[in-house]
Amino acid sequence: MTLTDTIQLSFKTVMSYRIRSLLIIIAMALGVAAVVVLTALGDGARLYVVNQFSSIGTNLLVVMPGRAETSGAFPGAVLGQTPRDLTLKDAQLLGRLPQVKRYAPLNVGEAELSAANRLRQVTVLGSNAELIPIRHMKLAQGSFLTQGSAHSAQIVLGAKLAHEFFPRNNAIGQRVRLGENRFLVSGVLAPQGESMGYNTDEIVIIPVEHAQSLFNTTSLFRILVEAKSHNAIESAKKAMLETLKQSHDGEEDTTVITQDAILETFDRILHALTLAVAGIAAISLIVAGILVMNVMLVAVNQRTSEIGLLKAIGARSADIRHLFFAEALWLSLTGAVIGFLLGQVGSLVLRLAYPQLPAWAPVWASLSGILVALITGILASMLPANRAARLDAVQALGKK
Repeated sequence: MTLTDTIQLSFKTVMSYRIRSLLIIIAMALGVAAVVVLTALGDGARLYVVNQFSSIGTNLLVVMPGRAETSGAFPGAVLGQTPRDLTLKDAQLLGRLPQVKRYAPLNVGEAELSAANRLRQVTVLGSNAELIPIRHMKLAQGSFLTQGSAHSAQIVLGAKLAHEFFPRNNAIGQRVRLGENRFLVSGVLAPQGESMGYNTDEIVIIPVEHAQSLFNTTSLFRILVEAKSHNAIESAKKAMLETLKQSHDGEEDTTVITQDAILETFDRILHALTLAVAGIAAISLIVAGILVMNVMLVAVNQRTSEIGLLKAIGARSADIRHLFFAEALWLSLTGAVIGFLLGQVGSLVLRLAYPQLPAWAPVWASLSGILVALITGILASMLPANRAARLDAVQALGKK
């Protein structure tokens, strides 16, 4: 049998057993579609997290109180100790380092915001004017501490808050009450939406000194530092740790986390998760391969006379094997292509349902899904093909 004969005969056989072929194609298609959709979901989650961290700043370092070991915990906590607080003095010392471009002390809390006969609970960030460029925020109107008076009772409103409290008037220059203190609205943030778990359109920013007074604390929640360049991040980290060690009487009781380290950790975890879900989805392809083998084993018994006739007219055992391989290839390839298309549709539905999630299936996942489907189908056809090839022509023709 020539290659053309094998391809034509195998195609006719596939088409003649339509229900059987349809079931195998559906099984293959669902397996490939599962691989494509799940890897799109996993890789989309990875890219979403990476983009979220990238949006919080460039060349960013975060200083936290307490020395985190490999377990991520402060070792003194086991003995009932608490880490030494970060202070404004610590932040100012870090700001003087030559590797540091700018710094922003940070306090976080909640308080009641009231103005224009409206009242609601809001998230409060206490910081300085450098927080806005460090966090890549933008002001739609006004300014924040531009006069250099860090003690000025100014407040910046998130875009949604400004619209809620002053829907008809310009918020700039209006007076609001935050907790028990009165503030002058000096700026309004541009709409930015969700970032790192909270809505930046619903926050307020006040000077850090006022935040400490409002929350009755002298400590800082974090210190955000921007290095002068990406190459200066590691040297800045070492200099910051040494500076804080000297400021804290020789105690190494602070942790400095770099943005690159956070991104690398999340990227590695989520990439492994993507591979895991792809592996789970690929199991369905193995199940589909078992279905192919079982169906084709039954087909050998059903087509005994046909196989005997082919051998009687001169077909070799190798020709019979090639015929079964070609049938499996037709079924697997059709199922893989349909599955790929279904997977792309599923990924599109995910992107439409969750616009912030870049759910695009990686190229390697799509190619791997199709390749695994083809290999699974061909391997599953080997046992039926060998059984068919071993049939004796005379005995096969004698069976009904």
